[in-house]
Amino acid sequence: MSDRLSTTFRYGRVALSRRGDLILILTVSLLLTLLLMYWSYEAKIACVGPPFFPDGRSHKWPVGDPHSIIPCYSDLAYLWVGRDINNHVFPYIHGGIGANGQLFGGSVEYPVLSGILMWLGAIGAHTDVDFFRHSAALLAPFGVGITAMLAVLTRWNVLWWAMTPPLVLYAFHNWELPVVATAVGAVAVMAWGASIKPSTGERRMNLRTSAILASILLAIGFCLKLYPGFFVLPLAIYVLTGGAGGRRALDWVGAVWVAVTAALTVAVIQLPFIVLGYDGWRAALTFQGKRRADLDTNSIWYWGLRHLTGGQNGTYNSIVGVLSPTLIVCAFVIAVYLGRRQYNRTGLYPWIGVSAAMLAGFMVFHKVHSPQYTLWILPFFVLLRVRWPVIVTYLIADFILDTTIFRLFGIYVSGEPMKWWVMAGVNLGVWVHAVVLVYLIGAFVSAGLREPLASIGRRPDPADAPSSEPDDAPPGHRVPAGA
Repeated sequence: MSDRLSTTFRYGRVALSRRGDLILILTVSLLLTLLLMYWSYEAKIACVGPPFFPDGRSHKWPVGDPHSIIPCYSDLAYLWVGRDINNHVFPYIHGGIGANGQLFGGSVEYPVLSGILMWLGAIGAHTDVDFFRHSAALLAPFGVGITAMLAVLTRWNVLWWAMTPPLVLYAFHNWELPVVATAVGAVAVMAWGASIKPSTGERRMNLRTSAILASILLAIGFCLKLYPGFFVLPLAIYVLTGGAGGRRALDWVGAVWVAVTAALTVAVIQLPFIVLGYDGWRAALTFQGKRRADLDTNSIWYWGLRHLTGGQNGTYNSIVGVLSPTLIVCAFVIAVYLGRRQYNRTGLYPWIGVSAAMLAGFMVFHKVHSPQYTLWILPFFVLLRVRWPVIVTYLIADFILDTTIFRLFGIYVSGEPMKWWVMAGVNLGVWVHAVVLVYLIGAFVSAGLREPLASIGRRPDPADAPSSEPDDAPPGHRVPAGA
């Protein structure tokens, strides 16, 4: 076969034999991504439009077509008013939080980089429609980038991301796509660094370098939506244990470099806001700290514990305030411990699986579980060999939850009688999510990586290719799979 036809991105024994294979996968998955994101755009923009109030809010907000299956509500449109975004105030610097818990002066309840994205989306916008359109234009490239990375790393498994309902439901619901891109990007950087350079037969980047670059991406993700920052711990342990090649001695220096780089990146991003507007920066933390696990947080606490405490009373809030962070920490410890057990069996610390398990624990036990968090976990269904019935169960429950929870909000606001199927759908979605996420805390760690990601870093076995060496030549060295 001509070298010109062979792909330039090799994965050892498992390789795309023709460049056209990768082009086909990318073309199909990217077209599907664009189609689903366009569908999402059309579904969400239905809630806004002329005529407008003086502040640029649509008269019809937040009501679109009541018969539409996909709810048109989105935080992209909602946050136009109430955080001074419509007044084009630069976030955090002049802001704060009032005694009533309301943010003002440009402070928003999100980490600083998400606030910057909101401010950028508002440039040139005078109505919630303009803001939605600008924000969607900012977010769409991240969705395309995620698809491209997942396609290269997992081939046709990318379709779990590119052609399933979450991309329609949530692509333009909130500012999730940039943070997901940082998490997937960190995996891609580690994979690229571990891949074999044809001219030398060695890694493209040493383990420390690739992990440090990945930790920068995870730290940026932390400044967008927090959760990628959790993954620095398993990544540092992966470096500590020597990665796919293993080490005789633990690499404490490399692990510390990973952690310190992530911390410094967060500090560099946060420090200007702390110095120039500490009260506005701190207001976002105060808002989240005071937030209660009520109806709009969509968590197991509201739909479970509330019934045992007689409602959202002081006892309920106190229990949630203690149990939620405690169980999250326990889930993290369990995930890291299970990763250690896997390392003892295989010699390879499964940092991607442990990261996914930590995320599952955070999602199920945190007091806020917004429906769009499904976009956070969806790439791990692509990267890891999770059984397809588990994925399908999660996605069906997610679709039912999203298509009923916003109807439930509308019924509560309007005072109309509750429909049984709406309440049943919300409870089904919440509890199926919870059960699957608890299961995934263990399943993610033991799940292997999908191909070709699993084989990145393997040096080709001489038995698989013609060789000029005599038959009695010593076998070539092979590195265990792993990124």
